[in-house]
Amino acid sequence: MPTIDKLTWIEIQDRKVLYVRSKGKDLFYSPGGKREDGESDEQALVRELKEELNIRLLPETAKYLNTFKAQAHGKPEGVMVEIKCYTGSFEGELKPSSEVEELAWFTSNDKDRTSITGKLILDWLAENDFID
Repeated sequence: MPTIDKLTWIEIQDRKVLYVRSKGKDLFYSPGGKREDGESDEQALVRELKEELNIRLLPETAKYLNTFKAQAHGKPEGVMVEIKCYTGSFEGELKPSSEVEELAWFTSNDKDRTSITGKLILDWLAENDFID
């Protein structure tokens, strides 16, 4: 079965992590997405965060955090998603774009509002004392 390759940005403030909900979707995800042909991880994150949050990720500050793999939400059984997580500084004000309906700050108590990989990320962040 195929694996969907995704990148995500982990932004933590006040022991909470930023999640977004796309228009027409019921679950929240960490911001990011799929890379386009020829893009590096950093280039894809810069593009995705501009598209989703109207900010500019500073690529020289991007730091790999961890990778998570699980069943892809809303896809046939066996289709997996692999998400590489990065942190990094940004310029601009966090605000939803035309494709994002809502921003929310999550703790480990918000697992019921996200996908399997979203839960894995929240668990890992809590276990490593990044979030409550």
